[in-house]
Amino acid sequence: MKKSIGLLLLMIVGVAVTVLFGNIFLNQSEETTAINSIQIESTAPQEESKIAKIQIKNPQVSSERLFADVEKLSFQRFTASERRRTRNYIINKLKKLGWKPYAEQFQRGVNVFAEKPGSNSEAGAILLAAHYDTVLKSPGADDNASGVAVLLEIARLFNYQETPRTLQLAFFDKEEAGLLGSRAFVNNTARLKNLRGVIVMDMVGYACYTPGCQKTPPGFPITPTSDKGDFLAVVGDTEHLPLINTFQKVNVKDNSKLPSVFTLPVPLKGVLTPDVLRSDHAPFWLQGIGALLVTDTANLRSSYYHQPSDTPENIERDFFTGAAQLIVNATNDLLQGSGSLETQ
Repeated sequence: MKKSIGLLLLMIVGVAVTVLFGNIFLNQSEETTAINSIQIESTAPQEESKIAKIQIKNPQVSSERLFADVEKLSFQRFTASERRRTRNYIINKLKKLGWKPYAEQFQRGVNVFAEKPGSNSEAGAILLAAHYDTVLKSPGADDNASGVAVLLEIARLFNYQETPRTLQLAFFDKEEAGLLGSRAFVNNTARLKNLRGVIVMDMVGYACYTPGCQKTPPGFPITPTSDKGDFLAVVGDTEHLPLINTFQKVNVKDNSKLPSVFTLPVPLKGVLTPDVLRSDHAPFWLQGIGALLVTDTANLRSSYYHQPSDTPENIERDFFTGAAQLIVNATNDLLQGSGSLETQ
């Protein structure tokens, strides 16, 4: 009988504790949702370390997440208020994914930067970047909400992976006004000392499958293998061939139906081919940093380039998802390395 009474009292205490803490958590729910950080920050230290060491051998992109970001960002991002709205979206999304983003102001705009340190301080850093502004009167779904969406997906996939190399993310402002954001970024020479390679994404969501829809600039020394716009172009400098060859390597390794890759090694920092200097990789070349432009070739393929018709409806979803996966695969390969990416 005493055992029964003791058991009954224990059950009553258990129910009371459950109700008490249940009410506490319910009362705290509104406050929790207002915090711009993910739940991992409030977990026990040993739980954090376990999550930080999770290894995903082949990170897979989410087509739904990619396209959702493109749709939410598909509005004119030209005025100061429009670009501020875009930055707020990017910063809040990064915080929810567990990153600590920084707004870095320069004379005519604001870049957003975030970093996840690698496990090997000697391995250097890999920077992934995309510009978030648009030209006037264009919602910029492909140019360049597509690149921003891939960058946010990379933030989601790699934040809790332990990698030898440091991963850096940069969202550049004022690319359309003369690469002003990336030019301001490279002026920080201290940051460049640890930088081993850069991948700049500028329009990665459009494909066309009619023969002749893919154009080549007049006098260009190399012609793509197809006159259909069904490939992802990767432009790099000849001084960093291992960097550009990473895309060829991961494209061969992957057995799924991803877009083919057309790589273009450019000599003399593009002096003889100025058409390849139109995006945010160019300022890095001038600083001697290996940088890639990953693109669907913009106006050489798309009639929606810089037009009001650059909307989510004109993104080719399968190509976009495949292009994002190729970029993730290359990023994963680069982050796992530690050697030089310079041409030997």
